[in-house]
Amino acid sequence: MPVAVITGASKGLGRALAGALARRGWDLVVDARSAGPLEEAARELRGAGARVVALPGDVTDGGHRAALVAAARELGGLDLLVNNASALGAEPLVRLADQPLAGLRRALEVNVVAPLGLTQEALSLLRASSYRSSYGEVTPYTEEAPYIGGIGKSEAYDPHPYSENSQNAKLSDSPTYVGAGGAVLTLSSDAAVEAYATWGGYGAAKAALDQQSAVLAVEEPGLRVWWVDPGDMRTDLYAAAVPDDDDSGRPLPETVVPALLVLLDRAAPSGRYTVAAGRAVPEGRSPR
Repeated sequence: MPVAVITGASKGLGRALAGALARRGWDLVVDARSAGPLEEAARELRGAGARVVALPGDVTDGGHRAALVAAARELGGLDLLVNNASALGAEPLVRLADQPLAGLRRALEVNVVAPLGLTQEALSLLRASSYRSSYGEVTPYTEEAPYIGGIGKSEAYDPHPYSENSQNAKLSDSPTYVGAGGAVLTLSSDAAVEAYATWGGYGAAKAALDQQSAVLAVEEPGLRVWWVDPGDMRTDLYAAAVPDDDDSGRPLPETVVPALLVLLDRAAPSGRYTVAAGRAVPEGRSPR
């Protein structure tokens, strides 16, 4: 069975994605800072038939990151690393004039440094992944465009869809461009590319995470590296960021999961994607 490590999996999008993978037969290593909610999530995942290792801890702790990867190794390897854990840097969010520097450091540690540390720890397992040959639903992009929509809605293939902003510009058109090994899925934000008042600290951290992911994609062409803006969601993170905002009209994290699964199933090329209209769209394109 394929194996995934998902950080921040006790609630929100991390928990929703873990549930979807469990129902597909994946084995999971999940983490969160709070042991109680994490174990509750793990019981639910095991009820779906998955083998689950739940390790409470902080992703900024190198020992905890090593334990997550060691647990994946015990389950048989690692095919998907999901960097989902996140920190705002201030709760509620504040203007840059009032941004606590300690909070910004925390946001950078959680959103940038920890994902790199976990990726470094996991690289040997990801490179050795046999996911594509062991999981029959995977269909690499060999003739279709890196537009992630419904079946049969592809465009003419563009082998370098992100070269205009240097993402993937050095990747070849060989099968390793798609990635023969495992995948790294990192959750980004529109705050990484748009200037929103009070979102400066968090947005700066996510922007750094995006660039880090883009470089990883160039340096590791055998992997698939996706950094994804999931769009607006009704989550505890958003409620903490803007507590006075009415988020009742925002979609639940579960509505984003199908778009992420399409990236996985179709072995989408490395790049930045935005979830819109229930689809994951490469940066610079619009959903149709």
